[in-house]
Amino acid sequence: MELAARIERVEVDLIRRASEAARRRCPETRGFTIEMAGAVASFAGDGSPFNKVAGLGFGGLPRAGALDKVELAFAAHGAAVQVELANLADPAIGLLLTESGYRLVGFENVLGLAIPDNLERRRPPGIEVRPSSEDELPAWVDVVSDGFEHPDEEGVPSHEHFTREAIEGAERDFAAAGVVRYAAVCDGVMAGGASFRIAEGVAQLAGAATAPAYRRRGVQSALLSARLADAASAGCDIAVVTTQPGSKSQQNVQRQGFDLLYTRAVLVKAPGASTKATDAD
Repeated sequence: MELAARIERVEVDLIRRASEAARRRCPETRGFTIEMAGAVASFAGDGSPFNKVAGLGFGGLPRAGALDKVELAFAAHGAAVQVELANLADPAIGLLLTESGYRLVGFENVLGLAIPDNLERRRPPGIEVRPSSEDELPAWVDVVSDGFEHPDEEGVPSHEHFTREAIEGAERDFAAAGVVRYAAVCDGVMAGGASFRIAEGVAQLAGAATAPAYRRRGVQSALLSARLADAASAGCDIAVVTTQPGSKSQQNVQRQGFDLLYTRAVLVKAPGASTKATDAD
């Protein structure tokens, strides 16, 4: 429970910082962040990956009217409210949401690895992994977008799909929040990309993808090994990654020793959906 609370707290901090960066970059979107019972509700523009409520359920129940305030803020943008709720969170939160008209649309798994002190980087032949510079961001986004647009046909399909423009904007905002991009180069060509952030001793592996033409060559393993080695050098005690249940990404990290820590339920309420009075003190 303490570990889950720490991971969710780190996730809240990442979403808050990235959303604030998105507002600075595009103030015309009229984005917002709203604090609520240890969680953050974020809107960072139409189609943004940061449009969500993160971390709910580890800081008590929301105060009376807090959930209404969040729903009204999203509704002003014509946007649904998406809550990512850990199964280790206070069970009363799930009851509050379902009685308020939220519906279950999917799940995501959070996996973790206790990082050894002397972890060495693996370097598969023919693959170079290095930090990705700002001037190659468009190329990095192209590779990652191609990977996300052509997922392996394994596991539960994602309920989310983002445009390349949204991904590029999100990556710029991630960088402002302390996220570092990595590129995997194979045969002189960028073949894959991944992201990484450190907070509270947690190494957040914030997404990775491989171009379809370069799969089954060890690109994902190389990206994972590089980030884990850097996490060990930085003194992190745990690395975490979020995957779709049963996906190839989940299989890849489990082969590297990651274990399933907990699952997040994804609950959504559309603008104008009926609400039962359930505010808690």
